[in-house]
Amino acid sequence: MRALVWRGPRQIGVETIDEPRPLDGEVLVRPDAAGVCGSEIEGYLGRMRNRVPPLVMGHEFAGTVVGSDRDWVGRRVAVNPLLSCGRCERCRAGERNLCAGRRLIGVHVPGGFAELVAVPVTSLVPLPDGVDPRTGALVEPLANAVHAIGLGRRLVAADIAVVLGAGTIGVFAVHAARAAGIPDVRVVEPHAARRESAVTAGARAAYSDAAALAAERNADLVIDAVGATATRRTALDLVRPGGAVILVGLHEDESALPFHRVVRDQIALQGSFAYTDAEFAAALELLASGRVNVGELALARPLESGPEAFATLALGPTAQLKTFLSP
Repeated sequence: MRALVWRGPRQIGVETIDEPRPLDGEVLVRPDAAGVCGSEIEGYLGRMRNRVPPLVMGHEFAGTVVGSDRDWVGRRVAVNPLLSCGRCERCRAGERNLCAGRRLIGVHVPGGFAELVAVPVTSLVPLPDGVDPRTGALVEPLANAVHAIGLGRRLVAADIAVVLGAGTIGVFAVHAARAAGIPDVRVVEPHAARRESAVTAGARAAYSDAAALAAERNADLVIDAVGATATRRTALDLVRPGGAVILVGLHEDESALPFHRVVRDQIALQGSFAYTDAEFAAALELLASGRVNVGELALARPLESGPEAFATLALGPTAQLKTFLSP
């Protein structure tokens, strides 16, 4: 079968590989749309140690079950790529994203940039009739944002939230914050088209830099959807004393931060990784119901366009919410 195989920094291409052989409890899924995640661009550039070549990436995808289970064959599904042991304390508590043995389809095992993927039945989430597979592929990134906003609301009563970065996760953080009832959501994003997307998603205002917000310093909650040292420091410049910063972006592994400010202003710093099964289901419901309206999506591109798509995305931000590939 055809698959987009990553073989090292900036080395990716379509190859013919063996079809997957499903294990007990797995089915074969034919991806109908697979989104390219920002973390995959970091992986493509060799900046993500959890991705080891050769690898078929693709953890944001939806498709059709084509074999191995009579109950599922022919059904359209979104795939929850999070794999866990199902037995540990965190899994039993419904927090599979914190399982010590967690893995991800498309990161640790072959993913959606291929004609067929072996997927556990427990990772299949039926797509409602009429939901486009590209929308199904967006459930995973939206679930990340739903999780981040949920963590923030546990820490602080938020009337004013600021999102740093308006890529896919940032825009979805705006959607999730508005869906959660946060009345005033603002965004900092240098890219003009992305600022427009954030306002369309429900942001009250979008800024090219954080100077005006830093002067006010009244954000109850700040979501860093970038993960660079600059944005992590900016988050501390914007959050009010007693407020919370949710760290979602993974651009850089280490950052020096002004911890005297964190301590003296009692700022809560909270990491946010992935989502629970309930949050994945909530994200699907938000998209399927239209409460999160993503507008007109880019057409899915053929797998052979993958190398060009990765190279283009590695150059910097684009105006598109998501680039999709379809084997």
